[in-house]
Amino acid sequence: MLFEYIDSMKNTIAERVFDFLKDFPPFDCLESKDLEIISRNVTIRYIPKNENVFTTDEEVHDHFYVVKDGAIGIFRNKDKVLVDQCDEGDIFGLRALIRKGHYILNAEAIEESIIYCISSELLENNITINAKANKYLLASFVSNIRNPYAHENIDFLENQVENIQQSKTHFTELHSVSYSKDPVTCLPNVTIKLAAQVMSSKKIGSIIITDAEKPLGIVTDKDLRTKVATGAFSIDDNVDQIMSSPVIAFAKDITVAEAQIAMLQHKISHLCITEDGTANSKLLGILSEHDIVVLQSNTPTVLIKAIERSSTDQELKYIRQGIQELLLGYMQQQIPIPFILKIIAVLNKAVIEKAVLLSLAEMHSPPPVEFTFLALGSQGRNEQLLLTDQDNALIFKDVPEEKYTETKNYFLTLALKINHKLNTIGFEYCPAEMMANNPKWCLSVSQWKQQFHNWITTPDKDQIMLCTIFFDYDFVYGDNSLVKELSESIFESIKNYNIFLNFLGLDALKNPPPLSFFRQFLVESSGEHKDQFDIKSRAIMPLVDAARLLVLSHNFKEHNNTVLRYQKLAQIEPQNKTLYLSCITAFQVLTKFRTLHGLQQNTSGRFIDLKSITKEDKLKLKRCFTAIKEIQQLIQVRFNLSQIL
Repeated sequence: MLFEYIDSMKNTIAERVFDFLKDFPPFDCLESKDLEIISRNVTIRYIPKNENVFTTDEEVHDHFYVVKDGAIGIFRNKDKVLVDQCDEGDIFGLRALIRKGHYILNAEAIEESIIYCISSELLENNITINAKANKYLLASFVSNIRNPYAHENIDFLENQVENIQQSKTHFTELHSVSYSKDPVTCLPNVTIKLAAQVMSSKKIGSIIITDAEKPLGIVTDKDLRTKVATGAFSIDDNVDQIMSSPVIAFAKDITVAEAQIAMLQHKISHLCITEDGTANSKLLGILSEHDIVVLQSNTPTVLIKAIERSSTDQELKYIRQGIQELLLGYMQQQIPIPFILKIIAVLNKAVIEKAVLLSLAEMHSPPPVEFTFLALGSQGRNEQLLLTDQDNALIFKDVPEEKYTETKNYFLTLALKINHKLNTIGFEYCPAEMMANNPKWCLSVSQWKQQFHNWITTPDKDQIMLCTIFFDYDFVYGDNSLVKELSESIFESIKNYNIFLNFLGLDALKNPPPLSFFRQFLVESSGEHKDQFDIKSRAIMPLVDAARLLVLSHNFKEHNNTVLRYQKLAQIEPQNKTLYLSCITAFQVLTKFRTLHGLQQNTSGRFIDLKSITKEDKLKLKRCFTAIKEIQQLIQVRFNLSQIL
């Protein structure tokens, strides 16, 4: 009778363990039979507050652990620094179990806790045999340390971010392209007439001009139409007078996506394939836009062509919907976020540029002076994947005072048309009116210089916000020299008023890591999105703000993109390289998560109902917050902000 009672009690305990574990990864991936075996064989331990589960240099136990109740702190023994806190459902001790040897950290109960001890035998026989569970544990292996962006784990983490399985997808943009390996070439002193005859006889649309087997330039059918048929050049002139030079060259392992991006960015239809990927090495072949289209008919190139042919904002709206469908397809096929960001950015820019051109065509006269239309915010950083609100500005060349009002009214009218078209296309009006049709955002270059000087020398909360918006800009249309002139002036003002960076630093710390002391997500306390998690303000923007501040402190203005900024910082500060790489990883994971959520909910993806996401997704997000904490600590120390906070 006693044995029956004991067996019954064991079964009851096993059932409770089963009911608990089944709700947490990786146990939620397991077959019921495997989870039942684990549940019957776990060891349950009660850990009083302040008692250790294991200590530094102690030989690794034959278990890893799951927190049932309470909280376990992971401490660095050297200075008793809390580096992680594990609460309900969290796993710890796994990395040490796999690595063997001795523990390098302390695990101590922060409060009274109950933990489940799962043996290495159960791990091997009942967990790692499940592919999905094994994948999760591999990720945990990397993250279950103080510094998940430690150098030894960078490559593994980046692989986990993307996890591309090409064999299971029809996506071909990551594959190397098939290029023509027998390009038709000629020397620079060959006449245009002879080159055209060769192109005609070979039935080709281009000919490469070479010298010592190195590509100097390219002549296409378009060059013959626009430069020769118009009478600008004679057919007896040499080809080097009409060739496009220098050529855009790549190595033979170029992928479809890289080829597409290059053609879109340079607005060309042919790429040269050379031995080392530069124009200074032997020509191996030629890759044409036609080659790409044949390989994959549904490409960004098709959308670019449609944008160029469009004549109304309604047509652009339809095309932008096609871009959204392209984005959805990319996300479903787990295409790397860096590729997606580049392609969607080029397409978005083309849409905005076309909206400017259509608006100019509706004006009663040409622009009175040169001007520039800029995209700001996420689009300015080339990071806008979902349809969010528009942020833009207009700069026009200085004019005499008596012509200023007339000139500004012209550009305000133009900006109104552009903003209206962008709204029709799907980019909502900015609630804060940070758009070119606002008189404050449509100024002459001298006024913009003075405006920025005032913002920088007399910063307050609102002016700091305006600065951060404008520092992230991308040239869309017009005279780029105006942008360069303004940039030089901005950086000169910052150089002469260096304390501005401290104010910018304070702004970068306005959103601390989005976890409470008890490792719970910080959510909105009131309003329309009460109890929802703002992934943009609380997680993505702290990384964006930090990158901007640190790059500005180095007087580097070539890149406005967050990833490129961190890559540049990693070069400038090799001692902080692992931190900056972790920020890139975190930014890409968060961007991917927001985009997927927005596509699923048909929203901007900004606000997330935490009840709608899995424990595994929550853990993925939490891992990203370590990078936010570390980069903000660096900023606080570097700019002496602890004395101001």
